[in-house]
Amino acid sequence: MNDQLSTADRRQEMTARQPTEVYATPLVDVLSTEESVVLHAEMAGVDRSGVEITVEDGNLVLVGHRLPSDVAGEPIYVERTAVDYRRVYELDPSIDTAKITARVVDGILTVTLPKTERVKPRKITLE
Repeated sequence: MNDQLSTADRRQEMTARQPTEVYATPLVDVLSTEESVVLHAEMAGVDRSGVEITVEDGNLVLVGHRLPSDVAGEPIYVERTAVDYRRVYELDPSIDTAKITARVVDGILTVTLPKTERVKPRKITLE
């Protein structure tokens, strides 16, 4: 009796351990203002119809599905991959999730996360 796995068994075991989907991590700038936190995510090849933004279990999930390349001719050398983008952020309780807005222009996804009223700075006047 052979204790070693067959090549087919090893391949099946490796496939079972690999994630079902592979994503690229977009580069993101995070800025804070008095009113909100703003994310600028670089998602080349993604348009409005390819963006999915969800809030689940206290996390903000950004997904960008790339448009397929429409290039004529036979590829000789390819560096760009067809992998979609995904980035997850844990949301601070100070974010008003009901008022989150987003837009995508020229491959840059901008997500505005408004701060709740209780955390916005305010000036107290003396009586």
